[in-house]
Amino acid sequence: MSFNIALSGINASQKDLDTTANNISNVKTTGFKQSRAEFADVYATSIFNAGNTKVGDGVLTSSVAQQFSQGTLEFTENALDMAIGGNGFFATTDDIGSRDMTYTRSGAFKLNDGKFIVDNQGNYLQGYQVNAQSGSPSSTSLATTQPIRVPDVAGAPQSTQNIFTSFNVDARLSPIPVTGGGPPPTSNFDPSSPATYSSSTSANVYDSLGESHVLTTYYVKRAPNTWDVYATFDGKEIDMGTAANANGGAVSANNTIGRRIIFNPDGTPAVTPPDVTFAPATININGNDYAGNPYLPNGAETPQTVQFNFQDETGTTPPTQFASDFEVTTLEQDGTTVGRLTNVDIDKSGLIAATYSNGDVRYLGQVALVRFANEQGLTQIGGTKWRESLDSGEALAGEANTGTFGSIEASALENSNVNLTKELVDLITAQRNFQANSRSLEVNNTINQTILQIR
Repeated sequence: MSFNIALSGINASQKDLDTTANNISNVKTTGFKQSRAEFADVYATSIFNAGNTKVGDGVLTSSVAQQFSQGTLEFTENALDMAIGGNGFFATTDDIGSRDMTYTRSGAFKLNDGKFIVDNQGNYLQGYQVNAQSGSPSSTSLATTQPIRVPDVAGAPQSTQNIFTSFNVDARLSPIPVTGGGPPPTSNFDPSSPATYSSSTSANVYDSLGESHVLTTYYVKRAPNTWDVYATFDGKEIDMGTAANANGGAVSANNTIGRRIIFNPDGTPAVTPPDVTFAPATININGNDYAGNPYLPNGAETPQTVQFNFQDETGTTPPTQFASDFEVTTLEQDGTTVGRLTNVDIDKSGLIAATYSNGDVRYLGQVALVRFANEQGLTQIGGTKWRESLDSGEALAGEANTGTFGSIEASALENSNVNLTKELVDLITAQRNFQANSRSLEVNNTINQTILQIR
């Protein structure tokens, strides 16, 4: 029996050595959780044995328990790297349509050739579906998660339909009088001659194909408190509406219709309440300019109508005429071109937002987090992954940074929670235990030899 006791001690020491060596070898493995060999004594007796004289039967390994303490965070330059600060696991599947979940703390993610977020083994990161504009999730159930895709192109182009602008024109400038006859009077306005206008500004607008064009507006002071507004499209003069709604404005030397705006003595728009600003001008992009050159030679949809609004988008800031320099305070338009991916942001709740070159921001999904009643009951499968088991309990899904779920740190990875100094001390201890049990086995062998040599 003493041989078996010593042998069980050797086996236990070997298990302890193996566990410690495995911890040390994974000291730089992202998301790795150290293990601890746990032992129990072996004791067997019956009702007819004297319990106070019974010796134990050795030791056995009761469990190799993983320790799910938090590892330190290491910050990186990869926007898709993620670390969980607190409780929770990432959920992954090995196929787009699979529901066979594996769970990990390793957040070293990247994009595959299909633009899906995957780990180093090609497993798909699972996330909740969200509203593309607001980012609010439609469900936080694990059954409704799906792989998260980051498209590098944002939607189809949208032609510009509205321009919103508010500005201040300088009341101190001298008027540029109309030189021609009428009606309507013909001015000497010429976009190529700065002497014929007082100020100008430009905005990019988009056609139905997403091509960018430059719409420039020119402001010409005609008399105190009176201004004419002209426009060019890609350098070609274009009408600011029709002669009927020009509000008395002059036409240019090339018979392009301008728009007249008049201010009150206090610098506010001279309009009839409840109006607070000038009526919008309608720019109809169609056909050719005065020289016979087409406005849209690229085959884009025509006519394209752009409403030029003399106010900001909220309708609270109209143009002004004060004794200060010309200044544009608002200049916005509602068209978009095809957007190319420029940036990906992930917040602490796991919400993923993609920014595109056309200014579009879209929410792509929210990273799903999963927790278990008994983390140590998870089945380890390698690759710093685990599977649900009877001992772990069912997977409970939720949103990061809420309740008992940890927060997500973007551009960071969770290091192994192995304490190398402690493991080296444990390694020495396990070696000493192995040597002691080996010595016990050697002593037992010597005793048996002595007994066998008795004559």
